[in-house]
Order: sequence, then structure tokens, then C-alpha cells
Amino acid sequence: MTDGRKSLAQRNYYGKALADLAAKRGDVVVLDADLAGSTKTSDFKKAAPERFVEVGIAEQNMIGIAAGLAASGKVAFASTFGVFASGRCWEQIRLAVAYPRLNVKIVATHCGISVGEDGASHQALEDMAIMRALPNMVVISPADAYEAYAATMAIADYDGPVYMRMGRAEFPTIMLEDVSFEIGKAKVLREGSDVTLIGCGQMVASCMEAAEALAGKGISAEVVNMSTVKPLDSAAVEASVGKTGCCVTAEEHSVIGGLGSAVAECLCRTSCVPLEMVGTKDTFGESGTPAELLSKYGLTAADIVAAAEKSIARKGKA
Repeated sequence: MTDGRKSLAQRNYYGKALADLAAKRGDVVVLDADLAGSTKTSDFKKAAPERFVEVGIAEQNMIGIAAGLAASGKVAFASTFGVFASGRCWEQIRLAVAYPRLNVKIVATHCGISVGEDGASHQALEDMAIMRALPNMVVISPADAYEAYAATMAIADYDGPVYMRMGRAEFPTIMLEDVSFEIGKAKVLREGSDVTLIGCGQMVASCMEAAEALAGKGISAEVVNMSTVKPLDSAAVEASVGKTGCCVTAEEHSVIGGLGSAVAECLCRTSCVPLEMVGTKDTFGESGTPAELLSKYGLTAADIVAAAEKSIARKGKA
């Protein structure tokens, strides 16, 4: 992790990874549902058109075809927007992919409130909760564009179903371009002693910003990048809160069923410490610029700072 990074879109680096996989692996196939330009699967289409399937606006069929290709030995990537990937074809994912544990990678773009002006109909705020509930499903939310590339390469090697979510907008990179990625392993990006900040997706960058602001107040915050939401790296959670004694989770997703819930499930079994959750509440989004919406729905670094101070204040209280 370094300072002064570029702002990049994760989906662009997903496209780069697919193009590289096209050259390296003949068993990789990619499917899209009439959004190849937006999901950047068009990069794979250019590199290996004979292994690209444009299904059209038929997401359920896309998942069924992907499952069939996986059953015949292919590594199938299927992409669309998050609201469609997690909602419109949920039954097909449950029965055709998760139940038989087939090698299908469902990679969704345009997730979270920062989808912006497209509004509530296109802002996936519950997709991780939906996918976390499915047995056999791995759930990943990379921290930035570079990690999105590394995660794509990693899930191609993983034998089994994966759901990976990415945003639409550009946001700051916090990783090195050659970052490594291991499914199920968190990374401590900043050591601290007073409070643990656990983030996923673009909220990891906000956690880093919040940690700097907290340092200005004399508070030492540890930042943990929890890019794999399922399986959760419980050992990393326990080790960090064992030092700090309190915790904040931050996600561009509902606080119901996502990263915050996963960490709470971990902590209630192992560590009785204060936990505050930064995320959207029990609500849909609305139209607006990404910056306006992140502010209105309480997903800024300042909101993480406030949650950290609240969590610290709860230490030692019944």
C-alpha cells in the first residue's frame, strides 16, 4: 500500500484480467447479458471471440448456460450489473450453480450507492447479503482496481462458485499494482491500537482516510481490508480486536447481511467488544452524484471517524 494513488474503475481492471486470461487459459469462457461495454467483458470478446457468449437481456439464461459450460469442464465467468446478478437470476444461481458447486464466477459491476444517477433500481445494496446466504458461495468485494485484477485471476484458479462485486465509478487505488490476492485472507493495511476499522470495496480507502483523521486526534486506528466477505477471515478479526478492544465495519452495502453482519457473527462467538457499522441502513437509494449519495447515506470517512469514536467510548461498558 502506498500514498498518492490514481483513481481507477475496478471494472476496467476486471476487463484487463479477462483479456489476460484469454491468452493464458483456453478453458475460460465469458458470458454477458447485453452489458459487455459496461462490465468490460468486451475486452475478453476482442481477445477470444470464439469463447465469448452474448446472451442478451436474459440473465437467467446466462446463468443456466454458464452452469452447463462449467459442468463440461469450462471456467465460466458471467457478468451483469449487481442488481440483476443477485436478484433477477437468484433461483438459477441457487439451483444450477451453488447447489452442484459448479465452477461459475458471477462478477457483478455497478454495485453500491455510488452507481449514482441511475437511482434505486440500479443500486445493489443487498447483493452481498443475498449471496452470503447461499451455501458453497464465495463472496468477494475488492478494495480497488488493482485488487480487482488480482482477485479475478485468483477466482479463475478457484474450483467452485464465486460472487464478486465491483463499483461503477472511479475511486482511489490503495494497493500496489502487483498486489497479490488470496481468497479468505484479510490484510492489515495499517497497524493501530485503539480501534479496528474493517472495510471492503471502496470503503477500504475511506477507512484509510479515516485513520489519518483519527491520528490527528491522537487515536491509533488499525485498518483491515476484508475483501473476502465469505469465507470471513475470523482469525484476522479476532487478532485485531484483541489488540484494540473495539471495532467499526464499513461497506457500500446495507448493514443488514453484509460485512457488518459477518463481523458481528464472528465477534458474538469470540470477542465481547463494541462494534459500530457504517453502511446503508434499512433503505433503498436514490438518484444523485456518487459524492452526494455517499454523504447523505453516511458512507464517508467522516462517518467512519464518528463511528470509531462511538465504538471507543463504549469500551468497558455493559
